[in-house]
Amino acid sequence: MTSSIGRLFAMFIACFLPVMAFAEVQAGDALGWLQKAYAATHKLSYTGVFVYQQGGAVETSRITRIVEAGGARERLEAMDGMPREVLREGDDVVCYMPATMTMRIDKQAAQRSFPGILPEQIRELADNYTIRKGDVERVAGYDCQVLVLDPKDNMRYGHKLCADTASGMLLKARTYDEKGLAVEQFNFTQLQIGGQIDRDRVKSRFSAKGRDWKVEDSRATEANLAGQGWTIRTQPPGFHKLTEMTRSLGGVAGVGHIVLSDGLAAVSVFIEPSSGKPTASGLARQGAINVYIRQVGNHRITVVGETPPESVRLIANAVEFRRPQ
Repeated sequence: MTSSIGRLFAMFIACFLPVMAFAEVQAGDALGWLQKAYAATHKLSYTGVFVYQQGGAVETSRITRIVEAGGARERLEAMDGMPREVLREGDDVVCYMPATMTMRIDKQAAQRSFPGILPEQIRELADNYTIRKGDVERVAGYDCQVLVLDPKDNMRYGHKLCADTASGMLLKARTYDEKGLAVEQFNFTQLQIGGQIDRDRVKSRFSAKGRDWKVEDSRATEANLAGQGWTIRTQPPGFHKLTEMTRSLGGVAGVGHIVLSDGLAAVSVFIEPSSGKPTASGLARQGAINVYIRQVGNHRITVVGETPPESVRLIANAVEFRRPQ
């Protein structure tokens, strides 16, 4: 009996160990591709047009990013719908909205947008996602390697990315729910990576006009909200706090803002004084974004996340206030 068991165990090792080792190599290779994509989207200059799809809505934007010795400058322009323009230099962001003659100033260190959606610490993603390589596809005239990130729980969405096989530039990003259905998608339709890019492409079309516009300064300042009594009792597995701050929001000053992330998905918790009747708890959704609102004392808690409803609801219900001693 013992020898039979020994032979069966040896057969198991012979049959399955190479497969398991191959799976580990595949996962490591996929992480290498993600690291390459992160480097490309942050260190290379590029200009192109991408399409954003959410349900039946489609929006086209032009983005240009120029990386120089002094840093990076980026300009994003909406090409259809209401005109909008966003300029980013480092963490400083200026948004021009000519329809309302408004210029909004902000500082967004924790926020990332397509194609620069990946975090610097790529390996931490493996704690929350099963990462694997897919096929090679073709996007915007480039061959690209598919990379799939399947969530390990229901607290986050899955992601299917496609990176240029030569440079690593992210060409396409699809977010999907637990049924495998797309909740949003970005993909380039035209793109130039590197080469000579006219510096005028990162200059605002509205900066001169904006001098006479309404200015909304939403820049945040670091804050110790925990010291003021605000804490999040529990967080979804894999999520950790990136920053705590206070900012102006919708004309209201001193709004508390806590940012949580699992490395890929981000969740913002806003804490603001409420006036009038207490706010009823409720959930709303737009594309990949879920919003949950509830009342805590005389404050309204709003949790906004590119995560499933379960995640924002859990975080919102875990926000509590304890008066400092």
